[in-house]
Amino acid sequence: MKLLFFGTSDFSKLVFEALKKEGYSPILWDLKNSLDDFKKLNPDICIVAAYGKIISKEYLEIPKHGFLNVHPSLLPKYRGPSPIQTAILNGDAETGITIILMDEKIDHGPVTAVEKLKIKNEKYKDLENKLARFGAKLLVDILPKLIDGKIKPKEQIHNEATFTKKFSWPDGKIDWSKSAKDLEHQIRALNPEPGVWTLWGNKTLKIFDAEIIESKLSAKPGQVFNIENQIIVKCGIDALILKKIQLEGRKELNIQNFIHGHREFIGSKLT
Repeated sequence: MKLLFFGTSDFSKLVFEALKKEGYSPILWDLKNSLDDFKKLNPDICIVAAYGKIISKEYLEIPKHGFLNVHPSLLPKYRGPSPIQTAILNGDAETGITIILMDEKIDHGPVTAVEKLKIKNEKYKDLENKLARFGAKLLVDILPKLIDGKIKPKEQIHNEATFTKKFSWPDGKIDWSKSAKDLEHQIRALNPEPGVWTLWGNKTLKIFDAEIIESKLSAKPGQVFNIENQIIVKCGIDALILKKIQLEGRKELNIQNFIHGHREFIGSKLT
């Protein structure tokens, strides 16, 4: 069976390697190649995983068994470019993998398989890797059944669809009036890209890791405290214990190393 593979991320790499391990021989492909070249390859099936490009109808109609997309959400929830980050940011308890038979619209095609996965406080990249392995296993399990016609794709409930966006630098700006829970979700979801940040005076301070702590501190959101040797920032509800940060123009440090060189940080206010 001739299988072509489309993918451009760490997520897709893991799916690609899983196919190879199971004895498939996927051929990496790029839409920069011409349609005529694609027709000459005469693929039986194409696999797409985090490819990030629109595939037109003229390509979709060529493979005998179509294009399968391994998508890291429970479609029709979280169509679009950032389903994993959005699930973490929204504090979802679960996510999953949906494998669809692609059509011309983004993440719109009928479902061939779906499996749920609990979110266990993972950071974005950790959950991405977990879902890639999970998705690769599901793909390998269903491929023979799909080829043999034993799976009947099921239409999505399109009026229940939700859509994600590509996150950018402004999305990472911390609003300390929000709850510590919401901000911890933001830190886990938007690192390493586009990054999560605040201002300390006129300098940008990136925050890579933090932990929620219940707190009834009588202070304005953004105020920094040292309590029992933990560096804590007051939030709208509760507080965050800072773990790893990076001051503009400096390297990433754990918070204790940072404090050794910046004692004035304690008692200051982040904005």
